[in-house]
Amino acid sequence: MNAEPTVAPTAESLEAMLAPLRDAAYTPERCEALAGLIADIDALKRSRNAVILAHNYQRPEIFQVADFVGDSLELARQATKVSADVIVFCGVHFMAETAKILNPTKRVILPDLRAGCSLADAVTGDELADRKAELRKVYPDLAVVGYVNTTAEVKAECDACCTSSNAVAVVEAMPSRHILFVPDKNLAAYVQSKTTKEIIAWDGNCYVHHQITPQQIMAVKEKLPHVKVLAHPECRRDVLAVADAVLSTSGMVAYAKDSPAKDFLIVTECGLSDRLVLEVPEKKFYKSCKLCQYMKMITLDGTRDALRDLAPEITLDEDVRVRAKRALDRMLELTA
Repeated sequence: MNAEPTVAPTAESLEAMLAPLRDAAYTPERCEALAGLIADIDALKRSRNAVILAHNYQRPEIFQVADFVGDSLELARQATKVSADVIVFCGVHFMAETAKILNPTKRVILPDLRAGCSLADAVTGDELADRKAELRKVYPDLAVVGYVNTTAEVKAECDACCTSSNAVAVVEAMPSRHILFVPDKNLAAYVQSKTTKEIIAWDGNCYVHHQITPQQIMAVKEKLPHVKVLAHPECRRDVLAVADAVLSTSGMVAYAKDSPAKDFLIVTECGLSDRLVLEVPEKKFYKSCKLCQYMKMITLDGTRDALRDLAPEITLDEDVRVRAKRALDRMLELTA
């Protein structure tokens, strides 16, 4: 979703915009404070020649200041196109690192350095290098495909990166039969179900998606048998088995907009449901989702402060950055 330049919303227009979320946090007083922050951020963006990229899982008010909102693949591509001097990444740490990998001469800012990721924490570059060396003794043709939800040091050890929306395509395009897939075992299982190649999975998971159960989904389907269930491939296999479609976050947005169905159960982080409620008001979106504590660490206050102070800044070792970029470039080439 591209955000066209607009006049900063008033407290009243912001309250009306966010009213469909039925969130008690968006009181008139809170909306007045948010409107002031949005005006401050818009002014700072102009003075700093900055652009804000935001992930689909961000807070609804973050969408109001973002120049682009999307999933990991969309944001990776968008990061290569920006002409601003400063990129403020409203997402988590590995996403800001990805923007820096692709834009070494630009200043990349993450509003809160605590915004990490359980998947990225599941593997280190050294661990992957050791495991890769062990496996290549058994499988000389081994290729390493790393989910974009990894640190720059891990990406530097990969032959190609992937996202949830292109993981199958990337694996199929690799010349190797044996693929070490890092670090999400749930996404690896989904990819394995779509390819004849041999997937060797790392033992990691996204804590947000891994805790969703099929029982939760079936409880909703019993009351709403016509509801379309859209699940993210980071979910467990037994959850995907009861879904009508398995899609990336942006895939869910497109599906919901294009489908003739009117009712959807969104099985991923709850921020996406908020985006859909705001963008597709003529349809109903039910939640079987969990909040990501890391994504929600990004706030408008923190974003304003980051623009004002041009910090915290993301920095990378140049050798790591160059090797990580090769893996990202390979992904972008394979999915062009």
